Amino acid sequence: MRLDLAVARRFGLSRRAAREAVRAGRVDVGGEIRDEPGAEVAEEAVLSHHPDRPPRRRVRTRLSVLHEDADVLIVEKPAGLLAVPTSEREKDTLLSRVSLYLQHRYRRRPYVGVVHRLDRDTSGALVFARNREALRFLQERFRRHEIEREYVAVVEGRLAGAGSIDAPLSGDGTSTRRRIARPGEGGKRAVTRYRVLESLRAASLVAVALETGRTHQIRIHLASAGHPVLGDLVYRPRDAPAPPLDAPRQMLHARLLGFAHPRTGRLLRVEAPLPDDFARVVGALRRGRAGAEKQNAPGKPGARKSDAKRRVGG
Repeated sequence: MRLDLAVARRFGLSRRAAREAVRAGRVDVGGEIRDEPGAEVAEEAVLSHHPDRPPRRRVRTRLSVLHEDADVLIVEKPAGLLAVPTSEREKDTLLSRVSLYLQHRYRRRPYVGVVHRLDRDTSGALVFARNREALRFLQERFRRHEIEREYVAVVEGRLAGAGSIDAPLSGDGTSTRRRIARPGEGGKRAVTRYRVLESLRAASLVAVALETGRTHQIRIHLASAGHPVLGDLVYRPRDAPAPPLDAPRQMLHARLLGFAHPRTGRLLRVEAPLPDDFARVVGALRRGRAGAEKQNAPGKPGARKSDAKRRVGG
């Protein structure tokens, strides 16, 4: 069992509070301080929590850690932040924040290996390797598509049930724009699976799983199916009707990340909670749907007028 989970259960703490207590050195296992939240402990391990103990390390950073151990670090990437620098050599990136966090936490220059990326305006879980062996292991798992990844997205229009989109992609995203490959053009195989979680006002909340992991795959596939990601200004068709509301960014969030741990081989699965801006958009669309249903309910003047129009149109 993970140490932070054991602490949360034993002392009635939230998972976040348990993680912070462990990192601060306020938890002992068998009488010794353990400060890695992801460390494995036996269910019968002797744990003690010392909330008044001075913190072992103070790490001030704009970083939300979902899982940490000697091999991997999984963090929440906020929307609007680059995962890694581009040719412009940006100073504030998720990579720089991770490096600073590890440097302050362990008082030495850290090794940080980039395993995968998320778009600037996509939020969610991202894993970094803390040594070269873990980096090679994880990169190979990504190459073989042996990583469990689930996104949530708000898409325009009403989707129903579940399905998959199997369409190869062409373009490299730099010199040529990425798009669905034309017949006979070839392209790289890309498969996206989706299932509807909730119907909203003129939109749908969907869970999306990747069978392959091409750049911008989700956004391109959903836009080609007539349901662009709400707020996506790049792949949304120019002739599409007006969106149900103006989103602050593309409503795409990497919620779930799972893989075999590079050292133990055990399944490690981490979930990133929905960020506030995403939750606000979903809430607004829920209220909009509820208002529309109330307006069109039987016996309402608006409903009778709408029904009359449909009969005339028929």
